[in-house]
Amino acid sequence: MTRTFFEEINSDSPTGVAFKNVNLKKKVISYFANTGNATIAELGKELNLSVPKVTSLLNELIQDGLVQDHGKVDSTGGRKPNVYGLAPDSAFFLGIEVKTHHINIGLTNFQKSLASDFKQYPYKLVNTRESLDELCQIINGFIEELPISREKILGMGINLSGRINYTQGYSYSFFHFHEDPLSKIIENAVGIKVFLENDSRAMAYGEFCSGVVNNEKDVLFLNLDYGIGMGMMMNGQLYYGKSGYSGEFGHIPLFQNEIICNCGKKGCLETEASGWALVEIFKERLRDGASSLALRDNVQPEDLRLDDIIAAAHNDDVLAIELIAKIGEKIGKGIAVLINLFNPELVILGGSLSSTEDYILLPIKSAIKKYSLSLVNNDTQLKVSKLGEQAGVIGACLLVRHRLLALE
Repeated sequence: MTRTFFEEINSDSPTGVAFKNVNLKKKVISYFANTGNATIAELGKELNLSVPKVTSLLNELIQDGLVQDHGKVDSTGGRKPNVYGLAPDSAFFLGIEVKTHHINIGLTNFQKSLASDFKQYPYKLVNTRESLDELCQIINGFIEELPISREKILGMGINLSGRINYTQGYSYSFFHFHEDPLSKIIENAVGIKVFLENDSRAMAYGEFCSGVVNNEKDVLFLNLDYGIGMGMMMNGQLYYGKSGYSGEFGHIPLFQNEIICNCGKKGCLETEASGWALVEIFKERLRDGASSLALRDNVQPEDLRLDDIIAAAHNDDVLAIELIAKIGEKIGKGIAVLINLFNPELVILGGSLSSTEDYILLPIKSAIKKYSLSLVNNDTQLKVSKLGEQAGVIGACLLVRHRLLALE
């Protein structure tokens, strides 16, 4: 019944009275999703509908399994009205974040709460058909272990780095092997509607809806990982740009060097200020004779990962702290450019490097003060992600929920 309702509201050609009724149901669902539980009187006032009409819509939505009566509301004196809201377990949304060396997966219910354990699976992101097949196998394995039926999962969001055309479901950085959209290929393999999104943009949306953002509307989220990505919220809406590829912060040409970036150009911010740049610099220092806790547990220099360096920093490793600070200063210089351009209310630091906290935060703050205009940066807050590793999964789930309901 739930899936039928969502098929109705996303139909291309509903007409007449049926369309009007479905549209009103969508408004009720949207109100609950955005605002929370409400009484019949509150819904009628907010949606400009009569009490009998609201009552009829709620009864139909209760029959659809999407809404439930949560009982009497607390009130002083008089007859206590009933309060209605979304039925949490009537629908679920799956979020998948594909990282360089692992996959994060989680499930949220209709009320935005995590409904499963947040799981992390070992995985090597390689641009091959075998890697894509493994991704689909991991997703199917996670779903099979859930205590709910596959039919109750109305959609899943998959986050990948790089160039993503979310409206058509194409990825131009990974798994672009077929004429069909990547979203359709995974959908056929898993049997659930797929929404593809850039990882940094999904993380920004998750943080905006359920993280560190309060009332700010103009927010920049920086994904500091192996690469440097950015998701932008402008006036409370995700900003995509003309072609949907906005936010390529890591590829602004900030340095005069001969290092070839992953994008094929030289001098990008990522060549000296990203996770993969940190790993390469770290290996070079080790080859020159430096010592580090990052090599304990029999880790070989050629096998060094970003997580090893971050773990070493948390254990007060001098080399890790020194090089993270240098990376932070360069990232801060890039952020100063963003602040001068956008004058945002809030800049959020996310991704694995943000977990080093003051080791990267303090040099970033220092560089922002050094390179940005004080009149511009005075009103910009700088915060570390609240959701951390879960930001992308939660953002993916909430974007699926948003798009299926067309919550504008």
